[in-house]
Amino acid sequence: MIATVNDQIRCPEEPEERGEDVRVGLTRDRVPVAEAIEWVTVPYCGAVVTFTGMVRDSNDDLAGRRTGIIGIDYEAYDRHVEPRLRQIARAAHDRWPALGRVALFHRIGPVPVTEASVLVVVSAPHRSEAFTAARFCIDVLKTSVPVWKREHSGDGMNGWVATGNQIDDVTAAAHRWDLTRTPESGA
Repeated sequence: MIATVNDQIRCPEEPEERGEDVRVGLTRDRVPVAEAIEWVTVPYCGAVVTFTGMVRDSNDDLAGRRTGIIGIDYEAYDRHVEPRLRQIARAAHDRWPALGRVALFHRIGPVPVTEASVLVVVSAPHRSEAFTAARFCIDVLKTSVPVWKREHSGDGMNGWVATGNQIDDVTAAAHRWDLTRTPESGA
């Protein structure tokens, strides 16, 4: 299901209801890349940063061996995904108040190689906060949104991917992200 929000464009000096600058979704269809980019593009933002996570044709197994992948099935704890995506987008706005719009989507079900499974699109007046906010969104999403993946290999084998990540609440994941960032590292 893809959530719809008010599509009005706001001016930076105009107050707006929280949520009008956020679009999130969990979908069994293709991730709406072009639509999300179009939606976050607003007149007062000179930067749009997009991260699209694609299913690739190989992965390292737990022993460090490269394995061939033909697709991934994503499963989610559905009722928690969209609220957490929305919470991540709001946390990004809290950290970078100048942000324009934030769109976060995740796909579930079977996803073949070269198709998108996750999407983060952020607009901001300048590139620095757009890049940093997009990085924040994907990093926190990966540790706080309950989505799991089962890889299918060309030899008929399949298995759940052991990420080693505990699913945290968004606040804890965002705090841990803040701790890993240092002004000197530029990370």
